[in-house]
Parts: sequence; C-alpha cells; structure tokens
Amino acid sequence: MSAWVRHHRLSAADSLRRVLERPAASLLTWLVVGIALALPVTLALSLDNLRALGGRVDTQAQLSVFLNPAVDTAEGKALAAELGARPAIAGATFRSREDALAEFRARAGFSDVLGGLEDNPLPHLLLLVPREPARSAALAEELSALVAVDEVVLDLAWLERLQRLTALGRRLVLVAALLLAAGVLLVLGNTIRLAVEGRREEIEVTRLVGASDAFVRRPFLYSGLWYGIGGGAVAAILVAGMFAALRRPVAQLAAAYGADWRLAGLGLVDAFGLVLAGGALGLIAAWLAVGRHLRLDPGG
Repeated sequence: MSAWVRHHRLSAADSLRRVLERPAASLLTWLVVGIALALPVTLALSLDNLRALGGRVDTQAQLSVFLNPAVDTAEGKALAAELGARPAIAGATFRSREDALAEFRARAGFSDVLGGLEDNPLPHLLLLVPREPARSAALAEELSALVAVDEVVLDLAWLERLQRLTALGRRLVLVAALLLAAGVLLVLGNTIRLAVEGRREEIEVTRLVGASDAFVRRPFLYSGLWYGIGGGAVAAILVAGMFAALRRPVAQLAAAYGADWRLAGLGLVDAFGLVLAGGALGLIAAWLAVGRHLRLDPGG
C-alpha cells in the first residue's frame, strides 16, 4: 500500500512538472479547454438570469379590471375592498377616472386636446395582484362575469413566450454542452496521445520489467487531470470576468427602467464545480487515449 501511495504521489508530481515544462503548449491547451467549457456555462447562467427576471415579473403580474361607466366612485372603492378581501387576490387598488385622465394628460403632453372633451371617456380601473400568478387566467374569467366589470385585461403572452424560449434555450445549452464536452475529450485525448508517443520507449522498458497496465496508465491520468483542472480554472476565470464586466451596465439599464435587478454571475461553488468537471473530462480523455494505446500495442 505504501508503494502504491508513493507511486501516485510521484506520478502526480512528475506529470505536473512535465506539464509546466512546456508552458506555451500547456497554456494553449488550457485556453482551448477553458473556452469550450466557458461557452455552455455562460449560456446556462444567462438563461438562469432570464428565468429569474421572468419570475420577478411573474410575481408582480396584475389584472387591469375596467368598470362599467355606470359605476360611480363609491361603488368602485367598495368593489376594490370586496375583491381585495378574497383569498385569491393579494392586493387591490382603485384608480378613479379623474386620476386616470390627469395622469394621461401629464404623460401624453396634449392637455389642450383632452381639455376640450365634454365628458371624461375613461372608466374607473381596478388593479388586482393575484396571489397565485399561475391562476391569473382563471381569475380574469371569474371577474369578467361580474356585473360591474366591463373588461378584464391580462397581458401575459410575452411572459409565456419568454418561458418557452427559456425552455428551448435550456435544450440548446444541453446539446452545446455535450458537443463541446466531446470536443474537450478529443483535444485532451490527442494531447495525451502525443505524450504517450513521446514516452513510448519508457513504456516499453517498464512493460518488459513487468509493469501492469495501471502502472503505465497512472502518470498519463494525472497529466489529463492537470490539463482538465487548468482548463476548468481558465473557464471559471473567463466566465467570472465576463459577468463582472457586464454587471455594471446591466444594473444601469435596470435602473433606467426603475427596476432593482442585478446580474447573477458564477459563484464559488459553481466555479469549483467547473474546475472539477474539467478535471473529470481530463481523466476520461487520458483513460481512453492510454487504453487505446495499450490495446493496439499490448506488448509495449
């Protein structure tokens, strides 16, 4: 057992030394692996941010309930209080037609034209916040049956389209991740294959003195591990740098629309997982590359 542990320690140190002895080639390999790993992670984080933004909007969904012109202010306020007390409604706000006209004048910028109207054409309005946004459509249909209600407007089609696009994006990210993972395996496998060819004579000597396949494979497994870990670290740095550069512009854009929303980047746990994923891909690529060599040349 002590000899096995000692050989693991020596193989890990020797393979790391060999990787660092060729800094240009190793850095190029790390960059290729890092970029391949960073692309699907960036897409996945972007979709997570979109899903979080959709969730925030979803919880703030409102129903615009337009009342009949015959309903006066007192009846509108009473109806708002009655609907606000329902369990399915989290909040109800009454907006009189006078307030709506004043706001329209201020925003439209043509108060002279509106001032020429004999009557206020705008109805009273109720703004309702559903307690369960998923049941907004059913609630809108129920409110439409009330005598005092003229029309109920529920505009969540864009949010449904966003959710469908997000689901499609997750599928695309999965496909892209699988393709890029295959590319990483090919790149690392070719790198390890070149390392095996460069140490062919050494492998032949160790096989002649009775070295097992595990003994021969072990140094190259550690080489693949170092290449994969380095690539995962580069990917984590690229993703973190990209989202750090975008965080301030996104916050400024959200503030311009009066929203308090910040871009969520790569956390420490996610970065560590990305490094581990790179190391796992390196081990798999090295195992496949050395195993192929041992099968094609079993004698050495």
